[in-house]
Amino acid sequence: MATRRDFMKMTALAGGVMAGSSVSNSALGGLPEPVSQTSPDTMDPLQPHDGSHPYNPVVTLNGWSLPYRMNKGFKEFHLVAEPVVRELAPGMEANLWGYNGQSPGPTIEVVEGDKVRIFLTNRLPEHTSMHWHGQRLPNGMDGVAGLNQPAVMPGKTFVYEFEAKRPGTFMYHPHADEMTQMAMGMMGFWVTHPRTKHPWISEVDRDYCILLNAFDIVPGSATPQIMTMLDFNLWAWNSRIFPGISPLVARKNERVRVRIGNLTMTNHPIHVHGIEFQVTGTDGGPTPPESRWSEVTSDIAVGQMRQIEFIADEEGDWAMHCHKSHHSMNAMGHDIPTLIGVDHRGITKKIQKLVPDYMVMGERGMADMTEMTMPLPDNTIPMMTGKGPYGSVEMGGMFSMLKVRADLKPGDYSDPGWFQHPEGHQAFEYTGELPEISEGPSSTNGLMEANETPQENQFRAIRPKDKRG
Repeated sequence: MATRRDFMKMTALAGGVMAGSSVSNSALGGLPEPVSQTSPDTMDPLQPHDGSHPYNPVVTLNGWSLPYRMNKGFKEFHLVAEPVVRELAPGMEANLWGYNGQSPGPTIEVVEGDKVRIFLTNRLPEHTSMHWHGQRLPNGMDGVAGLNQPAVMPGKTFVYEFEAKRPGTFMYHPHADEMTQMAMGMMGFWVTHPRTKHPWISEVDRDYCILLNAFDIVPGSATPQIMTMLDFNLWAWNSRIFPGISPLVARKNERVRVRIGNLTMTNHPIHVHGIEFQVTGTDGGPTPPESRWSEVTSDIAVGQMRQIEFIADEEGDWAMHCHKSHHSMNAMGHDIPTLIGVDHRGITKKIQKLVPDYMVMGERGMADMTEMTMPLPDNTIPMMTGKGPYGSVEMGGMFSMLKVRADLKPGDYSDPGWFQHPEGHQAFEYTGELPEISEGPSSTNGLMEANETPQENQFRAIRPKDKRG
């Protein structure tokens, strides 16, 4: 795994103009240098370095935490709003807007009671602002452009200053031209750790952050369609889609916390295989222990955060995904008719005389898509993809895995590879004698018969030469 030194580059911003409610320029001491990174890998946790109250730092899946500097009792951060290129998955990139080189922006970690100062520099082609979703703060720092503050114009730098009053998980995003800026990927996580032991907040061994987001990107293009209301075709965790989403890893019997925030335009029932979890926190803070119960799925509504915790006491590679089935697919069309049972074999041969590469799918279901090969547009990936140890996983979008291992070292977040099942712990094919099965209603449509042996396809995948430069 790459270390923080491998990706951080320190660059100075020149000519920033500072403005902010009730902030003295003499107290600022100049802009902290912005830190940027573009790697899609999951970065190591950022350990606290200022000698203040220690805490167990979070790990942002396929992301990172923003370094800070101490200045006269303030923790100072520098966010840069700017166009970014984000690798959604190997083979597909998107032209997004984000912060400090990435979308989502880096996670901000502080401690309850910290005095925090955030510089926001605008490198976008239009004005912006910053709303601190869920925070208790002065009204003039809430970040609604036109209501609480003037908009941050291109090239300008504004300052936000407040106390992190309560522990919990929060989010940040613009409150200016939200339809465009959030659709383009402008958002990030904020975690406030408790200063002292809290009766409702457990100590955990691993602490993950996942921000749910979505894009509508036409196959072959790279820029989201910002006018889309519901029919998104790419459902993402931290602007990554499967198979580009890193696994969550844990040592057997460790206590794991996962903080999941939703800034999409629909709800997401997040389901974890192999364990039961409890919802231990919401946008409003930690939940009282007597209010909790065991779940395997938690529905996270728009604008909400849910914090789940569990003991990783079962080894294996356990699926973790949104349970809306079309949210665990990539680049799917919404207007495709159902063709199950429709026999196209005769007409297909006639069409192929005119269009040799013509092919029909979906006659027996859509699983054949993982075996079919066809030309793909530039800068896209198949709808159902991802290879497991036994074949195609046939998933995409909001899908990853919880990988639990007994031999994983504490603090090791690297992918341990595929799980080796102990003898007698894996489903297998029955090869004994089968009972006679009475015949059901006969069908003259051969397409409704079982396709036990996938046929060799006569088409090969051809990816057009990328002309984007």
